[in-house]
Amino acid sequence: MALEITQFLLAAQSPDANIRTQAEASLRQFQEQNLPLFLLSLSVELANNVKPLESRRLAGIVLKNSLDAKDSVRKEHLVQQWMTIEISIKSQIKDSLLRTLGSSASEARHTSAQVIAKVASIEIPRKQWPELIGSLLNNMTQQDSPAALKQATLETLGYVCEVISHQDLVQDEVNSVLTAVVQGMNLAEHSHEVRIAATKALYNALDFAQTNFDNEMERNYIMKVVCETAISKEADIRQAAFECLVSIASTYYEVLEPYMQTLFQLTSNAVKGDEESVALQAIEFWSSICDEEIELQEYGTVEGGDSGSAHSRFIEKALPYLVPLLLDTMLKQEDQDQDDSIWNISMAGGTCLGLVARTVGDSIVKLVMPFVEGNILNPDWHCREAATYAFGSILEGPSVETLGPLVTNGLDFLLNAIRDENNNVKDTTAWTLSRIFEFLHCPASGFSVISPEKLERIVTVLLESINDAPNVAEKVCGAIYYLAQGYEDSGTSSSLLTQHIPRIISELLKTAERTDGSDFKLRTSAYETLNEVVRSSNVVETSLIILELLKSILHKLGQTLELQIVSSDDREKQGDLQASLCAVIQVIIQKLSSTDETKPSILQAADPIMILLLRVFACRSSTVHEEAMLAIGALAHASGPEFEKYMPELYKYLEMGLQNFEEYEVCAITVGVIGDICRALEDKVLPYCDGIMNHLVCNLQSAELNRSVKPPIFSCFGDIALAIGEQFSKYIEPTVAMMRSAAEVCAQMDNSDEELMDYGNQLKRSIFEAYSGILQGFKDSKPELMLPHAGHLFQFIELVFREKYRDESVTKAAVAVMGDLADALGPNTKILFKDKAFCVQFLGECLQSEDEHLKETANWTQVMIARVVS
Repeated sequence: MALEITQFLLAAQSPDANIRTQAEASLRQFQEQNLPLFLLSLSVELANNVKPLESRRLAGIVLKNSLDAKDSVRKEHLVQQWMTIEISIKSQIKDSLLRTLGSSASEARHTSAQVIAKVASIEIPRKQWPELIGSLLNNMTQQDSPAALKQATLETLGYVCEVISHQDLVQDEVNSVLTAVVQGMNLAEHSHEVRIAATKALYNALDFAQTNFDNEMERNYIMKVVCETAISKEADIRQAAFECLVSIASTYYEVLEPYMQTLFQLTSNAVKGDEESVALQAIEFWSSICDEEIELQEYGTVEGGDSGSAHSRFIEKALPYLVPLLLDTMLKQEDQDQDDSIWNISMAGGTCLGLVARTVGDSIVKLVMPFVEGNILNPDWHCREAATYAFGSILEGPSVETLGPLVTNGLDFLLNAIRDENNNVKDTTAWTLSRIFEFLHCPASGFSVISPEKLERIVTVLLESINDAPNVAEKVCGAIYYLAQGYEDSGTSSSLLTQHIPRIISELLKTAERTDGSDFKLRTSAYETLNEVVRSSNVVETSLIILELLKSILHKLGQTLELQIVSSDDREKQGDLQASLCAVIQVIIQKLSSTDETKPSILQAADPIMILLLRVFACRSSTVHEEAMLAIGALAHASGPEFEKYMPELYKYLEMGLQNFEEYEVCAITVGVIGDICRALEDKVLPYCDGIMNHLVCNLQSAELNRSVKPPIFSCFGDIALAIGEQFSKYIEPTVAMMRSAAEVCAQMDNSDEELMDYGNQLKRSIFEAYSGILQGFKDSKPELMLPHAGHLFQFIELVFREKYRDESVTKAAVAVMGDLADALGPNTKILFKDKAFCVQFLGECLQSEDEHLKETANWTQVMIARVVS
């Protein structure tokens, strides 16, 4: 079949569906019957210059897709498949791929570079294919290497550096890679194609260059080459060089001081006069510097740096020159109506100005306000819009004392400007008002630029403007959102909004019905704002209004069930609308059940709510499944034991949710809702526990389920144990076995990977929560069942205690479970606690914490242990 692969690959691209289907089936059969020979045949096809370009192209795509996938479970399966292939076959495949780098067909070279990187991402971390870097460097150093081979080699080096960790290469290899890449950027020696490939490769290799950047001579050389490349005559090379400078700004901030004068000149020239793609990267350089300095100010360290990383105050020093440069970019708007999804120089300049404001605070105000005052009344809309955008951009960072008077004086002007004749000015004005309400309107903390007298006019203007063009209406929704949010938990101040809420709700519902937007962003914004208005309202004063809203939302949800669905597009629209409506129902349930005074009203509506939510499940759309499930969780929490009557009908949908591996977010939410139901029903959940536990254990054992669902499952074990008490005893052995196995995974986890570390923290916390729930569940009846597992739990707590970087939430959960151990098992744990000196250290550390909740937990745990030990 290997001989026929060319014909199959060509036929698989035939316009004739029958030929195409047969060819795809033949390729699939070849793959399933003999994967090693299949992959080898593809690599030979890709390397063969005599073969048609069409068959080589598809061979490369299939080869690439046989090594990598977006889905993590599928990706791991493909990696394992590759690892089982005989070494001699893999060597032949890799030789074919390296040979293809010298192909006369640029597309084949490009595809081969990508596939080599895929193989490297599997093999290099496992200390396999050690000769790869040497082979690639050899292509660069041979005298007679053609330019095309050098270009493809540099592209490959870039891709390889992107997919492996800097720990996977020894320093000599890093030095050689950097030398080859930097030399490839040399203007005198190389073609445009080689230089652009080299510059892009450097971008990916910068993470590897820590040692080189620590060496002043090497650093100077790299910086010199990058800066020279940033003024190349070709725009794409200049852009790639500035992308390198952006990366250098965030990775090597602490060594930039000697180069900043040159870098300011380079970026300034690019912003003022270069093509937009280059200018955008030049602005991004300064945004990156801001990010680093904001982090230094907040945490005293830049990411990956020492706790003593120097704060060079580059933004402060450049301020008088940088701010005018950025303000000038804000006058370069596109002439058509604004589209927030299109990134242009004006938006980049405004975003950077906002970061500068957060970096330097009050100092920026005196530099920006003359620009605002000089342009805000200009007949040219570009000037009015830029002035408004500049003002809105500096509202986060400077102090309330500095901004308060300016905003108070300017508020009336902005309320008029939202009626400007130009759509862009109105859009930006609405956005600026939302920023004012977000940062300068917080009655709960004692400050707001909105006086009670002004509120009437603000609401009136916003509710007029919500009928404007969709882009303006969407920004107005944002302004109403933050206006309402400011009154949340503000005591008597929240009553100020109460009289306006019926009008606001009415207009938001009308806005959600609009059909003049090109997408559903406006409708989504309207419903999200509606949720915030309900959340922030004074519940006692607005309960009748909210109940009326509930009736309206239930009616709309009922109408969605009657929609004619004739296409997948119809199904998607129905699902999105149902999701928004279910989210409103969830917020209303939470709001009305939050006080004893209003709770009966939601319980009276529970039956019609539940009937509709169960009908929504029958639609089987995953987005709505999530939102409907969350609404059911809220209803269970509100209803308590009364929720039992819904379980016979609901249970099948809970099972469906737990089995939905493909849409794993649905599965995770279902697990969380089962926890809510357990807390509501307590031992009345018992008839459903065998089925639920069976699904949860199967989910933990599954290699197909996304790992993010697994921590909530452990927490759910704790909820179930707490609900059914001693009845949990029949599940104890498989449950604890799973928890021990997960604890071992945590012990072996690679903490240098940030994503993996986050997952590890979630897993540790959930294991502790499971133990806490089980211990508390058995406390009054069968605590002795947990005694054989106490030693292992202590080991796990100690492992977590000894970790260098420990998440605060994990610490809380670990300290709480120590208290639960002592509380549930009593004197049986005396020897364990006396033997474990780390417990005293752990508690001592927690008692000195600034986190009051952690101190409180540690105090309680100390009392529990003292009872046992004394």
